[in-house]
Amino acid sequence: MIVSSEKNVDASVEKVRESTPPPRMTYLFLIRHGENEWVETGKLAGRTPGVHLNEKGHQQSAALAERLANQPISAIYSSPLVRCVETAQPLAQRLGLPVTEEPGLLEVDYGEWRGGELKELSKQPDWQLVQIYPSGFRFPGGETLREVQSRVVETLERIRTQHLGEAVALFAHGDILRTTLAWYLGAPLDLFQRIVISTASVSVISFHHFGPRILLMNETGEIPQVRWEAAS
Repeated sequence: MIVSSEKNVDASVEKVRESTPPPRMTYLFLIRHGENEWVETGKLAGRTPGVHLNEKGHQQSAALAERLANQPISAIYSSPLVRCVETAQPLAQRLGLPVTEEPGLLEVDYGEWRGGELKELSKQPDWQLVQIYPSGFRFPGGETLREVQSRVVETLERIRTQHLGEAVALFAHGDILRTTLAWYLGAPLDLFQRIVISTASVSVISFHHFGPRILLMNETGEIPQVRWEAAS
């Protein structure tokens, strides 16, 4: 029989720390796009192409570039949908960086619901299922939210390993960011709608040697400067 004591476990962890110096932290800035021109239509935009930012959305994206200008961001990724790319462009221009379109950050595939009027969709029996048991629902002809969460987390994990020790900005959509933050918080997917993600808001995750930490969520004001000491 093998007996493992707490003292032995602590010694093993300390040995790992001594033999493998922890890398510098990696930061992911998760940013929702600005307000778009479909807001007044009362329709679910989803993956509908050609949905641009409205005037307020352009103002938000310009302000966002100012808020993030002093952060040491070295790469910018965006959902391919134009409202995200337009939100990312002012920051990219300010920092002199390209915007890399990343399909893994694409909006939820709402299937047959895409472009539907929210007032009418809310009358369907399945609408209540989305609110109460979202992890068990597939949008007709589209994705499940569990598939969405898996897709986006896999994308973020790939990006962060490609940019170890860097700060990266990622522009995406409300439900994309809510399901992702639920994962990193360790919260059940069925509770993801308790997470509020406003347009042009910033959430920040830092990745340490022993896991992620949520530093900010849904921040629409001043963003603290990230620190670059080694992870511990």
